[in-house]
Amino acid sequence: MLKIVKTSLFALTASLAFTGTASANVEEALANICTIVSADDKGELRKKMRAVQSDYRLKLHDYYSGISCNGQSLIRTALQNNAVEVGTLLVKKMPSRELGEPENDGKTLQAWINENGLQDHAIAKELMDRL
Repeated sequence: MLKIVKTSLFALTASLAFTGTASANVEEALANICTIVSADDKGELRKKMRAVQSDYRLKLHDYYSGISCNGQSLIRTALQNNAVEVGTLLVKKMPSRELGEPENDGKTLQAWINENGLQDHAIAKELMDRL
């Protein structure tokens, strides 16, 4: 009985340690994504997304809401920095149902775009086509 308890505790401890390490590694892998989006580096963003997908089996919609660039989402950051190529890629890669959902501040992308007068922006037009 004691051997089973020890084995179970060891397995639990090992799995928790692995989970913590994997989470930290994903965070490291995504560390400079805000810089990539701000710089409108589409090639580097594609490379980053492929690496995260192959290494951690995560797609953009899995980690999109967990990333904040100065309090803004990735698409909002692209809009603010006029990063058209990266912004349109992000809009195309996100599921359309998630594009219409409220973000961390409770506003949808469409409402935020309207509030900031960005309706004529190329990324906003791409977003409206997806919705």
